[in-house]
Amino acid sequence: MRVIAGEYRSRLLQAPRGVATRPTSDRLRETLFNVLGPRVEGSRLVDLYAGSGAVGIEAISRGAEFVWFAESARAAVAAIRANLSALKIAGGFALEDRGVEKLLESLLTKERAAEIVFLDPPYEDAEAYEETLKFLARHHAVLLADGAVVVAEHARKKPLQARYSVLERTRVLEQGDATLSFYSVGG
Repeated sequence: MRVIAGEYRSRLLQAPRGVATRPTSDRLRETLFNVLGPRVEGSRLVDLYAGSGAVGIEAISRGAEFVWFAESARAAVAAIRANLSALKIAGGFALEDRGVEKLLESLLTKERAAEIVFLDPPYEDAEAYEETLKFLARHHAVLLADGAVVVAEHARKKPLQARYSVLERTRVLEQGDATLSFYSVGG
C-alpha cells in the first residue's frame, strides 16, 4: 500500500496487523481521487472507519487543508499514527480513537463543515452504513459544506440505498468486489 500522488507520492503505508481491517486498495483510492480531482486541495475531509488512514493521508498529500480520522480498533489506530509519523505529518489532522460516533458528535460543534466525507466500515456491517449516512443527512447543515460530497466504499454485492433523507446518490463506480457510492445533498 502506498500514497498515490502529491507531496508523499510513492511512500509506503503500513496496514493494521490482523485481518479485521480491509484497506482501500491503491487502485480504488486512485479512482476515488481521480473523481474528486481538484476539489481535494484546500478541502476539509473526514475519513470515517479510517483503518490505515490511507484515504486521509492521500488527501493530505494532495493538499487538503485538514483531515479528521475516526477509528476505534487499536491496531488500526496504531497504524494511522505510525503512517503519519513515518511521513513526518505533524499537523493538519485530528485522530479520534474512540470511533466514528464520537468524531461526528464533536464535529457538530465545529465552525467549518467538511467538503468531503469518506466512509468505509466493514462491508458486512450494514448498520454502520445506515446509521452513519442517516446521521450525516440529519446534520448536513452543520457537518457538510455547500456542494460537499459523501463517498461510501462498500461491497459490490451489498448495494446501498439511492437516498438517505436529503443525501442523494449521484454516482456509482464499481471496481472488482468494491463499489464507491457518491452522495450529495439533494432537493
